[in-house]
Amino acid sequence: MAQNYFAALRDVALAVNSSLEPSAVLHQITEHAAKAMSCKACTIRLLDGTGHFLLPTAAYGLSDSYMRKGPVEVGRSGLDGEVLGGKIIHLKDATSDGRFQYPESAKAEGLVSVLSAPLLVNGKTIGLIRVYSSEERDFTPDEETFMQAVAALSAMSIENARLHDALRNNYELMAKHAYSVYED
Repeated sequence: MAQNYFAALRDVALAVNSSLEPSAVLHQITEHAAKAMSCKACTIRLLDGTGHFLLPTAAYGLSDSYMRKGPVEVGRSGLDGEVLGGKIIHLKDATSDGRFQYPESAKAEGLVSVLSAPLLVNGKTIGLIRVYSSEERDFTPDEETFMQAVAALSAMSIENARLHDALRNNYELMAKHAYSVYED
């Protein structure tokens, strides 16, 4: 089983290095994570600017109706609050655990157990990654470690894309300024 995780981590690292386009990279990450862990689905959600909502950023294996179930409010989801506090959290049955914000939607989607890990950049939580199992299961310590590694690579990918955009914008501003100075 550990060999599958090593191969999946290699694939995630290759995806992170393949592009600075976050949506494509994060979608590949969700697919690799779900498949490596034999899970039905995986999502990555990022905090909005207010820190009150988790926005769907990438998903694999979930229906459009599930993804449109409603806003994920940090204040209404005990699970997400714990994960954003820096903890990796396992729910054996999300449909009956009061910390899960949309248990009815999870049940309708066929989701039972979930494992969630925070996305950290420089010690600050920017979002989370979550895998969903279609059957009740206990996630192993190796699976938790794998999720933490995937979360770290995901956060690095997001931060690299943000830094690239900032650098490109600064370059464009400098180029415009230099061109206008040259014209004068």
